[in-house]
Amino acid sequence: MAFDVQMTIDCSEPHELADWWAEVLGWQVEAQDEAFIRRMVESGAAAEEDTTRHRGALVWRMGAAVRSPDPGRPRLLFQLVPEPKAGKNRLHLDVRVGPEAREAELTRLLALGATELWRASQGPYEWVTLADPEGNEFCLT
Repeated sequence: MAFDVQMTIDCSEPHELADWWAEVLGWQVEAQDEAFIRRMVESGAAAEEDTTRHRGALVWRMGAAVRSPDPGRPRLLFQLVPEPKAGKNRLHLDVRVGPEAREAELTRLLALGATELWRASQGPYEWVTLADPEGNEFCLT
């Protein structure tokens, strides 16, 4: 039996980071159902402090997700955690744009707030390791 996966990224500002990654990848931030959230709070299944406002909408405070417009790609969930990032990621995303587009994409990502960490290569394969605004490493290949 095969299973689906989603990638979950711990962060301190899940809605802002979801917006950032949606811009980076050309994906969409998943809409949250404000009516459902209100019903959960009114019924006592959730507390008001479980919610926040983002871009004028009522959303769950703990997380936000982005999805590709193309089916079959994994969902990215950005999850609120209390502790800051410590150390290097053990798992990271590779954003594959191809060698002909890499420098233009690097310029765009740096303008969006990414930080270039280092460049590397193995044989003919080259990549740039970057960090998102919260310091999570990813590679541009």
